[in-house]
Amino acid sequence: MTESGLGIVMKCVDVIRVWLDQPWVALIVVAALAWLLSLAVHRVAAVLLSRWVRRRELARDLFEQSRGPMRLLVPLLLFGLLVQTLPANDAAHGGGVIGELVLIGVMLALTWMAVRAIGALERAAVRRHPVDIDDNVHNRKVLTQVRLLCRTGMVVVMIVGVAGMLMSIPAVRQFGASLMASAGLAGLALGLAARPVLTNIIAGLQIAMTQPISLDDCVMIEGELGYIEEITGTYVVVRIWDERRLVVPINYFIEHPIANWTRTNPGLISTVFLWFDYGIPLEPLRQELQRICEKAPEWDRKTCILQMCEAAEHSVKIRVLVSAVGMPAWWDLGCRVREGLIDFVQRQYPQYLPTMRARLQSAPEGAPQVSVS
Repeated sequence: MTESGLGIVMKCVDVIRVWLDQPWVALIVVAALAWLLSLAVHRVAAVLLSRWVRRRELARDLFEQSRGPMRLLVPLLLFGLLVQTLPANDAAHGGGVIGELVLIGVMLALTWMAVRAIGALERAAVRRHPVDIDDNVHNRKVLTQVRLLCRTGMVVVMIVGVAGMLMSIPAVRQFGASLMASAGLAGLALGLAARPVLTNIIAGLQIAMTQPISLDDCVMIEGELGYIEEITGTYVVVRIWDERRLVVPINYFIEHPIANWTRTNPGLISTVFLWFDYGIPLEPLRQELQRICEKAPEWDRKTCILQMCEAAEHSVKIRVLVSAVGMPAWWDLGCRVREGLIDFVQRQYPQYLPTMRARLQSAPEGAPQVSVS
């Protein structure tokens, strides 16, 4: 290499040294190095952990849900460690604005990771307790508790995370200290403003513990019959039979009475009333009812009863009780039984359908005649 070429190289080295002496250039280099190291860490962790979590559903969920937060957390931690090695003053790296930003970023990533971990636990509980089975009362209760507690836990984690990030800023920390020193009327006003939110949160915890309702319960509320479709920390979504959705504040279920048809047993009993003439034979009706129930896919083979429950002036009242699992099957079975019994009577005993009888006799001699115009 000639002397001129060597001189050019030395000049380039001197320029690089001058640039590296600049604090912001050093920070950029450290940030790039931290990012490259984080890519290597992610690649190694993915290879090692993917085999271990392959047959463990909960671990696999936690691993998948932590990918996003870890892509933020690992570079920040590496950057925070590497920046401490720079030969710069504390204000330029660890102790100044950069250090505060790194701390806020780490707290944000940890909060994000905690929220996603709670979501992974909730999904694992949903898989282990399916509700698409016949006897799902226990599973519905467990899922109700898990979902309410997980939603409440997410809210608490986010509140703590945001508070921690804010309190890590000196100006905000001083403001918070001064606010706490004069927290009299301000705290009272804040409590009154947050009363609806706190009421709903407390009501959600009460429902999670006492469980007056559970997911997929059949309830009668505000004159509407439907299923509990979703329970959040502040409201409950009820799916009405015609696919409408009724959104109810969660504290309503603590403060008002409701009819829960499937709290302890998913089975429902459908009641069918029929009116026939006094001469109707009951035994053929019972046999026909049994035949209809045997052929009905909605019947759960538990209840199939026909009784004469009332005798009126012109007809008798027949009550039929049949059981099914779930509101759709309950409704369809009642309609099937009603149609089948009426069709049977029309074909076999049409003379016993309800009729109005009138007896006419001639007026006695000497009675006044009444003319109808």
